[in-house]
Amino acid sequence: MTKKHEKQPDYLESWKRERAGFLNYKKEEAERIEKSIKFCNEKFLLEILDILDNIYLAEEQLPKELEDDQWVSGIWKIKEQILEFLKSNGVEEIDCLNKEFDPNFHEAVEMVDSDLESNYVIKEINKGYILHGKVIRPSKVKIAK
Repeated sequence: MTKKHEKQPDYLESWKRERAGFLNYKKEEAERIEKSIKFCNEKFLLEILDILDNIYLAEEQLPKELEDDQWVSGIWKIKEQILEFLKSNGVEEIDCLNKEFDPNFHEAVEMVDSDLESNYVIKEINKGYILHGKVIRPSKVKIAK
């Protein structure tokens, strides 16, 4: 057997390892690109969430005599459109009221005496949101002592 034929299995194995490495790299790169695309709008969506916070604040402060006003009704329709836009882009609200405090989803701003069990969320100050399973903004909450 010639030297050329003796090294052939080594070359083949080396080529197979390199090929497998390249296929793994290609797969990892595709996953990285997919993740980048999924979260590329995060900053934009966070800015929309700030606008939505102001709408929620206005809703809380709305005088009773304006509740049936057509202009106010239009603002609530805009709020619903924003919520639908966020949902269609993978944004979900974090449900936190009367749930046990979880630092992965909540940011405690105050501990308050309450009838609820200790360490449970009693009031939501700012809504929290999840984008495709990732917390992009935790809920700011008050929790029971």
